[in-house]
Amino acid sequence: MKDTLVAGSFLAILSGMMNGSFTLPMRFLGRWEWENVWSLFILVSCLILPASLITAMAPQSWSILAHAPAPSVLIASVTGFAWGFGALLFGQSVSAVGISLANTLVLAISSALGALLPILILAPHRLLSHTGEMILFGVAVEVAGIALCGHAGRLREQADAPVPQRGSMVGHARPVRIALLMASGSGVLSAVFNMGFSLAQPIAVYGRAAGLSPFSSTNLIWFIMLAAGSVANLGFCAFLLARNRSLGKFRQPGKFRLYGFSAVMALLWGGSIFVYGAAAPRLGSLGTSIGWPLSLATGLLLANLIGVSLGEWKGASPRARAYMYYAIPVLLIAVIILSRAGA
Repeated sequence: MKDTLVAGSFLAILSGMMNGSFTLPMRFLGRWEWENVWSLFILVSCLILPASLITAMAPQSWSILAHAPAPSVLIASVTGFAWGFGALLFGQSVSAVGISLANTLVLAISSALGALLPILILAPHRLLSHTGEMILFGVAVEVAGIALCGHAGRLREQADAPVPQRGSMVGHARPVRIALLMASGSGVLSAVFNMGFSLAQPIAVYGRAAGLSPFSSTNLIWFIMLAAGSVANLGFCAFLLARNRSLGKFRQPGKFRLYGFSAVMALLWGGSIFVYGAAAPRLGSLGTSIGWPLSLATGLLLANLIGVSLGEWKGASPRARAYMYYAIPVLLIAVIILSRAGA
């Protein structure tokens, strides 16, 4: 039992590390436009990787999926498609303000809304229960942390930085207020993703009844939602490729290095989902109180460490950096509070 918990905790931390670092290759893809990078990232992470994993681990999954409960498949498809726009907003926000600030804002807003929206929509009567009070308290603390992050970003934006604030990030810089709107939209749609995954659980139940393991049956839901989300992303990327005439950049000299960096992005992010999927069963009833905060906190800390080490805050004033450093422990406390709400 102890070994299983240790293994689950390790996998949760690994998932957080992968999620917190997957945008790092975007720093080395400046020869491409954003749409070149993002289209390859989505193609690999949302289609090729999940399909390959399902085929390798349980090839019978495809025939099982074809007979899965239709209402649940529809829910997974619709919510996955909606989440796709959230992924677009996240990708744009990273290009807008850099790895550190974008990841912090999106992870914080996603976790706050991911905890609050389900209870507001599905069980508003529970707001007055202990769980509801803990969620409201955790969200309030998280809002305070988000406000600190936003203020730090505005102060950084006002500074006369000697180096670009977001480094050599692919895409175009934007004002912090625009990035905040993008992060908020991404957070809302991430909460939709979480709700869709919960409502689509009959697919996993059907998969287990058909002989699949808990991990493989859960992968059926992931595949439907990720594939549906890829439609929105690839559609928008196709529009940008045509408008900006950037399709030819896929053939430019040194393209294989750029393909490689995009694939690394996809493997890190897509892999983080499946690694966490492997962690949850090992943590059992402790999954929400141990696994989720471990993964989220690790991603939050690592994204900020990467951003600082790459000089994203080098030109900022000491006051701006102080606000950002205050925000991180506040957000970590909020994560712990929200994780205890379901304990």
